[in-house]
Amino acid sequence: MYAGAAVAVGLFGHATPAGVAWLRCLGAAVVLIAWRRPPAAAWRGRPLLLAATFGVVTAGMNVLFYEAIARLPLGTAVALEFAGPVVVAAFGSRTVRDFLAVALVAAGVVAIADVRLEGAALGVLFALGAAAAWAAYIVLGKRVAADGTGIDGLAIGFAVATVLLSPLALGTGEVWSSPRLLVLGIGVGVLSTVVPYALDQVVLRRAGRARFALLLALLPVTAGLTGFVVLGQVPGPVEALGTLAVVAGVALRGRENTPEPPGP
Repeated sequence: MYAGAAVAVGLFGHATPAGVAWLRCLGAAVVLIAWRRPPAAAWRGRPLLLAATFGVVTAGMNVLFYEAIARLPLGTAVALEFAGPVVVAAFGSRTVRDFLAVALVAAGVVAIADVRLEGAALGVLFALGAAAAWAAYIVLGKRVAADGTGIDGLAIGFAVATVLLSPLALGTGEVWSSPRLLVLGIGVGVLSTVVPYALDQVVLRRAGRARFALLLALLPVTAGLTGFVVLGQVPGPVEALGTLAVVAGVALRGRENTPEPPGP
């Protein structure tokens, strides 16, 4: 996912962040539809409405996230965005161990963020907007998985979102004149959407929303590592401690022996 985000950052000089997010959506829709070929029944009624809502919310999350990483370091933006999954995990917590795990994760994420508001307030707002959309992604994604449409619903959702958000394509003008840039834009859709979101659907069928949300705490860690390796964004000691706290929180929650009932 964040290898794709690093590629997306490199495209910001040739297209707007929202335009790159739309290219990601387009690439994901084309690949997913070609791969899955959803049946006609999935394009009608309740399955279509659920998939379309899921797709638009997810694509909107990506737009907000790209606007955030255009203004903030990758690790910081992801840490702020993770407020959404933390809230979902907190609502699903039932034991003292659960709450301790969520507290560790939340503290670690705050440490990783190391937010500097000066000159980046708009980026923070975009990241928090993405956080709210991420919480909705988890709730809706669980419903899509439970509904049985799964990856087919993902394909339909991104197809609908590509059409509804097509005005954002106005920010992609330079990309269409360069086959290399176009391939990179479509590649972002494969790296950041097709692979991770398809895997999310597999996991969501087997895990409750709270457990899934807490496992997502590993994403700020991988984002920070990707930012360091690919973009040269070096974390400080506090961010390193935050990373350890996140890993400890996920490990603590993972040691829970009582199976979590699946969410609706």
